Amino acid sequence: MSLYHPVAVGGVELPGNIFLAPVAGYSDAAFRSVCFGLGADLCYTEMVSSEALVRNHPKTGLLMDRAENETLFAIQLFGASPETLAAAALVAAARGPALIDLNCGCPVPKIVRSGAGSALMKDPAAIRTIVAAMVRALGPGGPPVTVKIRSGWDEGSVNYREAADAAVEGGAAAVTLHARTRAQGYAGKADWGHIADLATRLSVPVFGSGDVSAPADAARMMRETLCAGVMIARGAMGDPFIFRMARACMEGREAEPPTPAELVGAMRRHLALSARFLGERSACIEFRKQFCSYTRGARGGAELRAAGVKACSVEEFSALFELYLSLR
Repeated sequence: MSLYHPVAVGGVELPGNIFLAPVAGYSDAAFRSVCFGLGADLCYTEMVSSEALVRNHPKTGLLMDRAENETLFAIQLFGASPETLAAAALVAAARGPALIDLNCGCPVPKIVRSGAGSALMKDPAAIRTIVAAMVRALGPGGPPVTVKIRSGWDEGSVNYREAADAAVEGGAAAVTLHARTRAQGYAGKADWGHIADLATRLSVPVFGSGDVSAPADAARMMRETLCAGVMIARGAMGDPFIFRMARACMEGREAEPPTPAELVGAMRRHLALSARFLGERSACIEFRKQFCSYTRGARGGAELRAAGVKACSVEEFSALFELYLSLR
């Protein structure tokens, strides 16, 4: 039986089970579009502030924009107030997402200090209350609410079971577990045993996250944990082809890496879409970090990145794309 398959989340049928995780500063509309076109079955927005959303902050709306090819996407919200998150869920629902996700895992200090993100892992009852408020606000016809959690706050308070149970009791239709504690941040090794444990306990789909940095890792996570799907974060940075290759691994086929021409094609599309959403100059400034990710480990990469962090126009990046091809 193939490890790759559709997944039902609430009343939504996702066509497959390989997802792009919400990654602040990376999973914008342009990158999501590229990933969706290369095999990601669902892409999550960067996390969106519920406070900013209900206040109609102009930049917040940009986080929920999407390209025409991204027919399915999920919006992730963060916050600590049930009332504000319920109101934000209604605003987000107007964008037509397949799912609305609650972030209970972000370890960034300024998010945690506000009581949001992984701070919620300290209070499973708050997770239950927030999810219930969001589900109630969206009503029976609204998009399902899902939750992303961590293993716990630190090694001494590993409570993913309690957090996940609370989320489901509140009405969550799926739970994603990033199998690290908040104290670990993004360092150390993710404990996939936590994902396997949760997958056997919950009545809703469990998605795994953490240390899926290569296509074969996605298949290995599915086999070892029996989770319903895999969420890829840092493994996709600079390599949106990981989704196409991960599916091949999950289906028992050979995973063919992209040709240099295919990679440059993805970079060109990524930059062009970004320019459409942000304007050329802003897009080029944003694309600098993406270009560094795309050229990581490439022959001549240091030279390319040194020029890339100074590039200010599509024309300048186009010249770097040609230089990349000439070095292959």
